[in-house]
Amino acid sequence: MGEAQGRGSAPRTVVAGAGSIGCFVGGMLARSGHDVTLLLRAGTAEEITQNGLTLTDFGGLDAALAPDRFAMSTDPACLAAADIVLVTVKSGATEEMAAQIAAHAPEEAVVVSLQNGVENAARLREMLPGWDVRAGMVPFNVVWVGGGRFHRGTSGDIIIESGQGHIGRQLSVPDLHVHEHGDIAAVQWGKLLINLNNALNALSGLPLQAQIGDRGWRRLMAAQMTEALAVLRAADVAFQNPVAKVPMELVPRILRLPTWVFRLVAKTMLSIDPNARSSMWEDLEKGRGTEIDELQGKIVRLARRANVAAPINAGIAEMIREVEMLGAGAPNLTARDVQSRLRTQDAPADGDI
Repeated sequence: MGEAQGRGSAPRTVVAGAGSIGCFVGGMLARSGHDVTLLLRAGTAEEITQNGLTLTDFGGLDAALAPDRFAMSTDPACLAAADIVLVTVKSGATEEMAAQIAAHAPEEAVVVSLQNGVENAARLREMLPGWDVRAGMVPFNVVWVGGGRFHRGTSGDIIIESGQGHIGRQLSVPDLHVHEHGDIAAVQWGKLLINLNNALNALSGLPLQAQIGDRGWRRLMAAQMTEALAVLRAADVAFQNPVAKVPMELVPRILRLPTWVFRLVAKTMLSIDPNARSSMWEDLEKGRGTEIDELQGKIVRLARRANVAAPINAGIAEMIREVEMLGAGAPNLTARDVQSRLRTQDAPADGDI
């Protein structure tokens, strides 16, 4: 188990639940000649059939793939051909996808979770006992532009859990690198800390570059990250920065720097496309449920277990849930709007918000 061997030198890969991340990753693999099947919704399949699959990114990538470069299916029976299954569904659909994998995929297939949050791989393992299930972390953002185009707006390499078979090496292709790591949990917790900004970006309605360029929003980012770091330390949870060599503990300090200084420092840490936005913004705009319970919600639950407070993360989570209920898209709030709401909810000002 764990040795993925498909036709030729590349494994047969099924992207299970191909949305923004799944279509981009699967498309990049197909671009390099991998045997790829996208398991996706009928509407997505129709869009790609009509338009082809176009992959673009912040660095100038512009690749157009005809639909005959890969397979598409709305039937989970396509999992039967998989050597590697890349799970890219939202967290709430993990159990359903695990059941489909169990019913259709061969037990020797390697299952890799490329999902947000820190619990999805464990959920998959519970439902797939004896399978080779690996946790993973995708550092970059992908926006589904429409017309079959998927745009990667931020930089970074995928990291997956170490194991047999050199899966990271098999999945690495030009412009999409996959590394294996011995402590994937720490990497995932570090990514969760960074992903706390997804909610702020969704509330702002701004492109990520514009939002992070605003010191008011950065102070909010710093405040919720400082609070989350305290929760992780209280719960004795290890974490590390998955996208830069800067220790996570220094990131709030960097975020609070004057904008001109911040831009100089940030330029060495991360590349961001001027039009990139968070997946949570996209969820609100398309009327989909968000993953707030896997991000701020996870910090709040952990805080309760560790008997510490997390009012800023709780307040942000509540705001996102209210916007979800309204179903009117991103609310386009200002940082001052959010700051005022948090103070109304008795969240501490933290000296910076």
